[in-house]
This record gives sequence, structure tokens and C-alpha cells, in this order.
Amino acid sequence: MNKLIAAILATTALAAPAAAEGIQEFRIGILGGENAQDRLNNNECLRAKTEDLLGVETKLFAPADYNGVIQGLLGGTIDMAWLGASGYAKTFLSDPDAVEPILVKVNTDGGYGYYSIGFAHKDSGIASLDDMKDKVFGFGDPNSTSGFLIPSIEIPEATGATMTSGDYFGEVKFTGGHEQTIVAVNNGDVDGGVTWADGLGNWEDGFNSGALRKAVDAGLVDMNDLVQIWQSKPIPEGPVVLRKELPEDVKLKMTGLMASLKSIDPDCAYGVLQGDAKGFMPITHDAYEVIIEARKLKSN
Repeated sequence: MNKLIAAILATTALAAPAAAEGIQEFRIGILGGENAQDRLNNNECLRAKTEDLLGVETKLFAPADYNGVIQGLLGGTIDMAWLGASGYAKTFLSDPDAVEPILVKVNTDGGYGYYSIGFAHKDSGIASLDDMKDKVFGFGDPNSTSGFLIPSIEIPEATGATMTSGDYFGEVKFTGGHEQTIVAVNNGDVDGGVTWADGLGNWEDGFNSGALRKAVDAGLVDMNDLVQIWQSKPIPEGPVVLRKELPEDVKLKMTGLMASLKSIDPDCAYGVLQGDAKGFMPITHDAYEVIIEARKLKSN
């Protein structure tokens, strides 16, 4: 186990609960990607553990879009969130002193990368991006790394055209999130779209973790009805962040709790991590410089 995590666990997560000083409550933001109630249900165990650890009321917030969490962190109404890399980049570019990255999800293979996955319905006859010409393409959320930022850069490199409606794809639209894109493709509302997965395990399971796995677990799709048509280069998994202004003891306790979640409660970790994963490991701002630069380019 990483020495930093071991030290944190020895001094915080395994210590007797005591009320945190300097805060009256603790607020956890949950990014979109699946419907709000499922997000709340999957993170209720984390809320309860946080409340027990900090000794203050803990609340979950599941805004309708990614920007709701980002603005909550910037405005001080959300204390902790697991952001995508692009969401972290937007937060940092808006205010470099708002949050600090502490941990990153580790996949079952020990890596912390994932992929934007392009997919279509098997019955559509679409098997590649070539077959998507003049078809309807679905993005997720404008602040999603895999649901917008990376595919909006890499797919034009493959097609030689922009993502503007009518240039290569007949229409390009935002669905609102990963789950919405998956359902829209499955129902034929869009011809193809992108979502995220760790790229490990089996297609029919929705891989080991990610939005496809959550959709399978929720009974929303049968992966045998879908086909993969594109895959991005590896993307760095987004960080768990804490507001910089939080008291240091709160930061230390929450880092310890998140780092130890998989060993303390595997079932809870499965919901929080959106599938099977090793858990969390320390990460720093430096890991996201490439995504920050990509985000700057998109805003120019």
C-alpha cells in the first residue's frame, strides 16, 4: 500500500470519530452520468460514513449537469467531488485556488486511465465511424472529458471534418449525460454516441467499470445489442477533489476515508467507483496539465 495512504489510515479513518472543527456540515457533489436518484443511492453509504467520521451532518448533491458540481465547488457550496479530468480543468482555469486533487480511481489492472467509447445499436448496421456519415451523433455533457472534450478533438482527426452538424455527421447533439446517451442510442433516438469505460473486462458486461457497466447493472441495456465503433486514446481518470479552504484535519480524514473505502466496504466502493476497481490512490495537479491545455484550446 502507498506509504502516504498507510499513514493517513493510521491517523484518521481508523481513529475514533470526533466532530470536525471549523465546519458545520459537509457537502458531497456527484457528477451526472446516471439519473439523480441512482447517483444518490450509490453514494448514500459514503454519505453515512462521512457523517460518522466527521461528526457533522453530511449531504449529497446531484445537480442535473456537470456544471452544477463545478459551480458548487467554485462557490463554496460543495466541499468534495469526484470530477472528470475536463471538469477539473474547468474548475482550475476558473479559480486555481478553489480545489485540490487528492486521489484518483485505480483500475483492476493498476492503471488510472480510461477511454471514450463510441458505440451504436447493432441493428442500425453501423460498424465504424465511416458508417456514421450523415447520421445523428450524441455527445453527453459539455464539461465531460469522455462525453465531449476528447472525442470532439480526436474524432475530427479520424473523419477529417469538424463536429459541426452537417459537416460530417448529419446532426450533433448533447443528450445531457452518459446514461442519457446510452439510452438514446439503445432506443434509436441517436444513431451513435460516446460514453466512458475502463476498457477492461468483457464488452458484454459493459467492461469492468464505467457508464456502460452501470447501465448494464441497472438493466437499461443489453450490451449484445450494441457495437463499438470507436475508441479514444487513454484518458487520465479525473480526480477526487476537496475545497482548499477546508480545515486540514477534514482534508486528512476524507482522504483517508476515500483511500480506504474499498477495503472497508467493497459493496459501497463498487457503487461509488461505478464498477469494479482497486480503489483510489494519491494524485496531484501535474497529472492533468495535458487536459488543462486541451481545455484551453477548445475555449479559444
